[in-house]
Amino acid sequence: MSGEAAEAATQESATQEFAGPEAATRESAGPEAATREATPPEAAPQEAAPRDATVLHSLDGGVSWITLNRPEVMNAVTWEQRERIIALLAEASADPAVRAVVLTATGRGFCAGADLRGTPAPARERVPGDVARTIRLGAQRLIAAVLDCEKPVIAAVNGTAAGIGAHLAFACDLVLAADTAKFVEVFVRRGLVPDGGGAYLLPRLVGPQRAKELMFFGDALPAADAERLGLVNRTVPGGELEALAKEWAGRLAEGPTRALALTKQLVNASLDGDRASAFAAEAAAQEINMTTRDANEGVASFVERRSPEYRGR
Repeated sequence: MSGEAAEAATQESATQEFAGPEAATRESAGPEAATREATPPEAAPQEAAPRDATVLHSLDGGVSWITLNRPEVMNAVTWEQRERIIALLAEASADPAVRAVVLTATGRGFCAGADLRGTPAPARERVPGDVARTIRLGAQRLIAAVLDCEKPVIAAVNGTAAGIGAHLAFACDLVLAADTAKFVEVFVRRGLVPDGGGAYLLPRLVGPQRAKELMFFGDALPAADAERLGLVNRTVPGGELEALAKEWAGRLAEGPTRALALTKQLVNASLDGDRASAFAAEAAAQEINMTTRDANEGVASFVERRSPEYRGR
């Protein structure tokens, strides 16, 4: 069973625990998901409408808001939602009008993991390589899209983030959480290996021992404890989450966008390389950044003793 398909099997457990008895009707994907990604049955006849309904998108003041909208299943993410999020993040990178991104959700859950219900019958018997390919093209692409987005991405975690949902939040540049939110490494509950970049992200955020504790036991981690460990930047009452996300995103949207993109790239890369590589990348980034209008505006405003006016260029 693939990591993505197996994570779908955890949804019954995760959503029963956090969403209530009605979640017991959810179906697991089963081993066949290793050879073919699932397409929710309701999406087949009219692809555009479900996509637009289950991933809300708006651009407000230079901030791209991406909102998962399947509250009835704690925003367990489908194949179509995943592809839509990846596309929106790519558009944000390329669009000068977008200066920051907020990733959030409706209802009581941020994302309960992957939902691969309605998987079609496999076209052939599964063979070695199918599972790894499914992971590479699925969960890992989603996490990479967040890490590689050229605009700063804020996660506004309104509720439970489990499995790939937790990793989706941890991949963001800044994480805000409602005080009722929980983070759960659900994989171990079904005897599974974490996927979606979890074993890459968590040790870099909290160290190997803490990462192993979270992944070995699969206990729900309250938002306050997640903040204490460094997984969350700020925890606030649920009613204040959207306002804080707007405030932080607004500040980012007024900043030097290209400098922020290069800073994000430097910080992310520094965790994987040596000092010499990091220093060389830093010098190259500064060289590139000094060709931007915002960098020159920042220097000029300092010399002229005034507030800078950044344009994202």
